[in-house]
Amino acid sequence: MTSPITTERQGDILVITSNNPPVNALGAAVRQGLDAAIKELNDDDSLKAAVIRCEGRTFFAGADITEFGKPMQEPGLPTVVDTIEASEKPVVAAVHGTALGGGCEVALACHYRIAVPSAKFGLPEVKLGILPGAGGTQRLPRVAGVQFALELAAKGDPVSAKAAQAAGLVDRLAGEDSLTADAIAYARKMADARPLPRASEKPVTVEPGVFDDFRKANAKRMRGFDAPAEIIAVIEETVGKPYAEGVQRERNGFMKLIMGTQSAAMRHIFFAERKAAKIDDVPEDTQLRPIKRVGVIGAGTMGGGISMNFLSAGIPVTIVEMAQDALDRGTGVMRKNYEGSAAKGRMTAEQVEGAMGLLKPTLNFDDLSECDLIIEAVYENMDVKKEIFGKLDTIAKPGAILASNTSYLNIDEIASATNRPGDVVGMHFFSPANVMKLLEIVRGAKTDKDVLATVMDVAKKIKKVAVVAGVCYGFIGNRMLMPRQIEANKLLMEGASPQQIDKVHVEFGMPMGPFQMGDLAGVDIGWHRDPNRVESIRDQLCAEGRWGQKKGAGFYDYDEKRNPSPSPRVAEIIAEWREKTGTPQHDVTDEEIVERTLYTMVNEGAKILQEGMAQRASDIDVVWIYGYGWPVYRGGPMFWADTVGLKTVVAGLEKHGFEVAQLLRDKVEKGERFN
Repeated sequence: MTSPITTERQGDILVITSNNPPVNALGAAVRQGLDAAIKELNDDDSLKAAVIRCEGRTFFAGADITEFGKPMQEPGLPTVVDTIEASEKPVVAAVHGTALGGGCEVALACHYRIAVPSAKFGLPEVKLGILPGAGGTQRLPRVAGVQFALELAAKGDPVSAKAAQAAGLVDRLAGEDSLTADAIAYARKMADARPLPRASEKPVTVEPGVFDDFRKANAKRMRGFDAPAEIIAVIEETVGKPYAEGVQRERNGFMKLIMGTQSAAMRHIFFAERKAAKIDDVPEDTQLRPIKRVGVIGAGTMGGGISMNFLSAGIPVTIVEMAQDALDRGTGVMRKNYEGSAAKGRMTAEQVEGAMGLLKPTLNFDDLSECDLIIEAVYENMDVKKEIFGKLDTIAKPGAILASNTSYLNIDEIASATNRPGDVVGMHFFSPANVMKLLEIVRGAKTDKDVLATVMDVAKKIKKVAVVAGVCYGFIGNRMLMPRQIEANKLLMEGASPQQIDKVHVEFGMPMGPFQMGDLAGVDIGWHRDPNRVESIRDQLCAEGRWGQKKGAGFYDYDEKRNPSPSPRVAEIIAEWREKTGTPQHDVTDEEIVERTLYTMVNEGAKILQEGMAQRASDIDVVWIYGYGWPVYRGGPMFWADTVGLKTVVAGLEKHGFEVAQLLRDKVEKGERFN
């Protein structure tokens, strides 16, 4: 087998090249090749220095994740980076694309680093629930300072080459088109410089209070996660210690994390996201339909957000409304959102104008005839949707894909309003649609395979994580949300408070609990709007104008900054309803809340799988991570159930008299897991 690492002499400089598509992952063959190349450099007296570079679109973008959980093939990356740093002759890293994780650690082990301005550096291991395991926590503080190392390693977000240069991680910038030549010239210039700057030999300087300040500043972001806390501890505990002692502490921390449930959960989601893109019965080489222009019906919150996804990806959008003021309001909100992003430095003013320049606002429904994909984003009413699709059937060009953004309704019934049900599909975006990553693709009974393949491809282009769902009420995510909401409301009647129920969910790792979520979304969503018809606690809140955060009162009272506090009035309303209905009271424990609101979700997930409404358990996990804020360190509801033990879940469901899904029972009997 030919090695992905090749060497070539440029006079007295050895150019070491990795060509391991797609991202030059640091697999065993790459590590062996690098090790051999450094040996070649030091064994040949005619060579004075080396350059490590990569072919393709990027420098080493990290470890080969497929090796996780398997016996390590020698040499391991820690050995390779030590070999590079110990070289008697200078080694220059020539970085383009991204130097991530192990790639960043390779660059740190080199004596000098040169990068193109568009390059990025990062240590994203924390996003897989682990820490940099090849000296990253030790070399980076020595090269670029403790604060910079904490930012990179404990947060996991990459930085630009310019920011890396300002911190001392990059020695110089190269021309975008002359990296190799500039790196060779730099290596030649530094060939005789001694002593060689070895990162492991540099002292670490640290400002007092830096660790406490960093913990405080990032407490919300890092709540519940093991890996960031361990990374901070490793760097803090090894400041001032010899490098050898520091890497031993790093190794111990790495092993502790990689053996833990959180890392297993986060790696599960990493692979699950990639698996979700595959549709079992749709061949990968399916011919896609060309999508050159997208139509969106409705310029409200959803329609505007959906449009922004396409505009940001450079795809022109025709957006249709019924009235000019609604159209102006919708496009105005879109521009405001873009300008907000520009103010935060996420876009340039030119990019804002470029995106808005691709938008064609219109009141003329017939303008949709030029679109290849048309997405309906009007309110949830079957008659309205069928009327729209009937109209689209006469206007849309042959082969145009007709999609509905419905979050609950039957796609097959919507498709029946057309003479082309094969072209109809659900594209359920999550609010705010320009921010949330999840896209549920709902496959109708007659949806054509090339339509599915095309919308999955479009999802990738607009940077969404797409999951295929079957036709059932609420699809995957909202269907599983229903038992949680039903039980939360019952628990309220039986003795729990909104605060207790929400607290259990927040402590579990959710961004908010069911009642906080209700207040944020609007308690009045789906309300019948008749203040004289009061049939539940929610009806009464609505009748009293307690519609949630937007009104400063819902299940909670809110101050002018929307900070919640328990509401005496809500406590009264709940007490009145308990008395009125004669609901028996008991002391509700936190354990009962978990069993009745979270185990029931797992049970519903099992029913979804049983009915073939989701392709795989991991798809359900992806929906909940990206659409509902399920904590990634718990790996999604089905993975979490595996970690709790399916037997325990079944016992908890039976204790409260729930009908247990047959698939869940079968798995327990066979000793199987969902994932």
